[in-house]
Amino acid sequence: MRTHADYDCDVLVIGGGIVGLATAYALTRAAPGTRVTVLEEARDPAGHLAGPGGGLIHSGVHHRRSSLTARFAARGGGEMTEFCARHGIAHTVAGKLIVATDRSELPRLHALAQRGREHGLPVRELGPAQISEYEPGVRGQAAIRVSTTGVCDAAGVLSALAREVAAAGAVVRCAARVTAVDRRPWGVAARTADGTVVRARVLVNAAGLGSDRVARLAGDEPGVRVVPVRDTYVELRRPELVRGVVHPVPHPGHPFLGAQLVRGVVRSVDGTVHVGPVGATAPGRPVPSAPPGGLLSALTRPASWRTARRPEGYARDGARLVGAGAVVPAERTDVIGRTARDAHPGHPWQAGRAVRAGSTGAVVAASLRRLLPDVTEEDLGPARTAVRAQAVHGDGTPVEDFLIREAPHTVHVLHTPADAALATALPVGREIARRVLAQAQGAGWSPPAVESGHCV
Repeated sequence: MRTHADYDCDVLVIGGGIVGLATAYALTRAAPGTRVTVLEEARDPAGHLAGPGGGLIHSGVHHRRSSLTARFAARGGGEMTEFCARHGIAHTVAGKLIVATDRSELPRLHALAQRGREHGLPVRELGPAQISEYEPGVRGQAAIRVSTTGVCDAAGVLSALAREVAAAGAVVRCAARVTAVDRRPWGVAARTADGTVVRARVLVNAAGLGSDRVARLAGDEPGVRVVPVRDTYVELRRPELVRGVVHPVPHPGHPFLGAQLVRGVVRSVDGTVHVGPVGATAPGRPVPSAPPGGLLSALTRPASWRTARRPEGYARDGARLVGAGAVVPAERTDVIGRTARDAHPGHPWQAGRAVRAGSTGAVVAASLRRLLPDVTEEDLGPARTAVRAQAVHGDGTPVEDFLIREAPHTVHVLHTPADAALATALPVGREIARRVLAQAQGAGWSPPAVESGHCV
């Protein structure tokens, strides 16, 4: 029988992004004294919440009532706001407008209002004059306002979680890529690229873009492929036009990412306003974007091609558009030929290629004028790209809810909805911690102490 000294830690978390750190945070609170180690591949995990959209504290109104995302977001948004206030993290709760710019969108808008009420959210239906009370620069046939939507400094949240975890005795190691996982009857052992071996009772796979790879290393078939998706954000040079968060009514075939060229306008905590993610014009059939060095990788991803061809993911504005996000290979080059990972490890927002709106500027401006009629092409500043993880099924269908699977001594988090990552972080961390502790205790381990009320 193995003893306490035979393990380097009780729980090993692979992935130091928002889910991994929230899980470590929940574990150290639910069972103080539990030895937790977090291994993060990047040098700095702050880049995981990429782009301006990474700072949104969503309400979950777009997600089905039965989904884990809706359940976690309804409770977690307020918790994240309180977390920011407690730790002095810049944040604001300005609310969100979801605007119907055409009468054909009104039934979908009313359905969203009903869904929000079923979630227990404070939803108010607005007419054209009432829209102007909240957002004077926005025009629409009707809108709903969800007052609990907020914006925060996402990097500040990750830093605060890391500090809390470290203060509780956990170990967070960055630049630690896991290259092998050995699962045994007594637990798991993971080896990093530098040869370090970490032995643990239970493994949490929260590796984001690498979560399917880590699952296979552990001997488990994930059932999905995780692909990187590039989103593009354009700065709005006239920030006075928007006070908070404004989204169009989502397309019915793709309710979370939408088929609109412009998926939303967000005022960040620093006062800047970004439009996006936005699509990009592409001649003919849309295909995955791949630089020469990554072409083979893209071609060997059947799910990537099927996802890229799904018709509901594309806008219909007279041109064939890559629908708001383009599937890209994991290794892609920036403007000077380096891979994004080499150029800015762990920072896909900064690593994304800086591009001007260029030839697409007029198209983006025209689409944006449906919401903000005073916008001109000259009001659009530089654009940047951010990379997020998207799990897809074998038929190319994107996974829309959390995907958490368990195996012996292991909990795999194979998909986190990017739009709800912050709002759901604290409750989903507790849910994963609950599963981890149940596995460990089922194997005969007893936590050093249990503080009731945290792990629910």
